[in-house]
Order: sequence, then structure tokens, then C-alpha cells
Amino acid sequence: MRMDAIRGPDAGTLLIRALRGHAAAAGLTMHVESIACTPWASATFVGTLHRLTIAAVPVPGLRDWIDGLPDAEFAMRGHIVADLVVDRTWSIGDREHVTIAVLTLIDA
Repeated sequence: MRMDAIRGPDAGTLLIRALRGHAAAAGLTMHVESIACTPWASATFVGTLHRLTIAAVPVPGLRDWIDGLPDAEFAMRGHIVADLVVDRTWSIGDREHVTIAVLTLIDA
């Protein structure tokens, strides 16, 4: 048996699931175009810094959803979202793109 099958999904996968669920609860559909995950640690915490690019069709409520991301609560088993920053938003064709930086910490 593979060890990663026992451990479960990593923080990046859990974050994507949480973002999709949060968007769905707002009546929106979003797609993660890219994600980069970097291990992160301080003197007291261990976690991961995630940089994501999200794309969505610009529908009513999307802008409010984006603006509310930094204050949103996300359910992630074994992890917490310690910080979320919307870095950039832009439009290309019929899609709105958003780059966010998210720091997740292991919740032991």
C-alpha cells in the first residue's frame, strides 16, 4: 500500500476543494488554473504558502466573492487558513482571473 494513500490529501488539494465549495455556496463556479505550493515555517508554526490563479465567468456576485476571500472561513481537515491575500485580478476574454496567496498552517 502506498503511504500517500494513507496520509490523505495534501494542504493544496484541501485548499482547492475548500475554495470550490466556498464558490459553490455563493452560486459560482471557479477553475484553478495554476497552483504552486512552498513549505513554510516559523518558530512556532509549520505550513505551506500557496499561490493560486483562479478563473471564473464574470457573473453577478463574483466581485463580492473575490472581495470577501480574505475574511472567509475555510474548512480544511488538519489545516487552517492563516492568511489569504488577493494579489491581482484581470480579465481575458470572457473570464475573470484572480491570483491569490494563501498561508495554511498545520492544525495539530
